[in-house]
Amino acid sequence: CYNCNTVVYPQISPVVLALVYRDNKLLLGRSSYFLPGIYSIIAGYVEPGEYVENAVMREVKEEVGIDVHNITYFGSQPWPFPSSLMLGFFAEYVSGNLQIDGNELEDAQWFSIDNLPKPPNAVSLSRQMIDFYIRNNFK
Repeated sequence: CYNCNTVVYPQISPVVLALVYRDNKLLLGRSSYFLPGIYSIIAGYVEPGEYVENAVMREVKEEVGIDVHNITYFGSQPWPFPSSLMLGFFAEYVSGNLQIDGNELEDAQWFSIDNLPKPPNAVSLSRQMIDFYIRNNFK
């Protein structure tokens, strides 16, 4: 503040995005607030004091009931709604059966990269990660 010389740092809420893969299939979920037919990757907020890699494992486990490993950082994207920083990761399926939480997701499925549902908007980090995986057959 130029009047009182107070320095204010805006609060940033880190969000992890996890593109989970298995045998050339991608795990995509659908929230009830998405536009019709849109599926995206798993996402959730990082808890205070939590490592982002642990947040990836926790969010995937909470939302779809599976375990992941080989977590690899992809990139980030500022998201001003409300003040988030998206952190994108690839994660490899380890074990478990899909068990949708019903709170954050209304559906989640494994999709072959040859038969994907309608993805999120191209400006989103989620879409960039899906497109990168398809182009590079990331493993």
